[in-house]
Amino acid sequence: MAIRVCPWWLGPLLASPLRRLWQHPGRILAPHVRPGMTVLEPGPGMGFFTLDLARLVGPTGRVVAVDVQPRMLEGLRRRAERAGLASTIETRLARDEDLGVDDLAGRVDLALALWVVHEMPDQARFFEQVRRALKPGGQILVVEPRGHVGEAEFEETLRTARAAGLERVESPPVAGGRTALLRAP
Repeated sequence: MAIRVCPWWLGPLLASPLRRLWQHPGRILAPHVRPGMTVLEPGPGMGFFTLDLARLVGPTGRVVAVDVQPRMLEGLRRRAERAGLASTIETRLARDEDLGVDDLAGRVDLALALWVVHEMPDQARFFEQVRRALKPGGQILVVEPRGHVGEAEFEETLRTARAAGLERVESPPVAGGRTALLRAP
């Protein structure tokens, strides 16, 4: 399967308030995010989930948003500034196969891979980098779109995550998504 990254020009559509009608970030994130957490969000686009994440972690928390597309990050920074959340959100430009998060080793409470793992050119490397960034017992919520990712492909993604040392904890319901909450040792 060819890896294809969502184009930057779809960013405003993906961040649209209308999307909240069927995917409300607060309902998806609230069970997993607490004030003061450090959260890693690979592939945030223009921040549909990121702004809610920043509100949930609060002023003592931190959201590290990593994307391969500079224009997505520019849009995210603009939205964060307008919302008064820029001080809680750090944006980073990644390379195709490197998240650039080695400095976060063992410091991340939660990683959110929301509708993004299927775009990763090397899922094994992705899960290894995320596992290293997670604290012991830290978690990653993986949500993949049912329309793009079939059941067999999702199960292969979970096998890749297990090979990286991540254990499935549960499958929280998310509209339109195949989900798994995974934990680091």
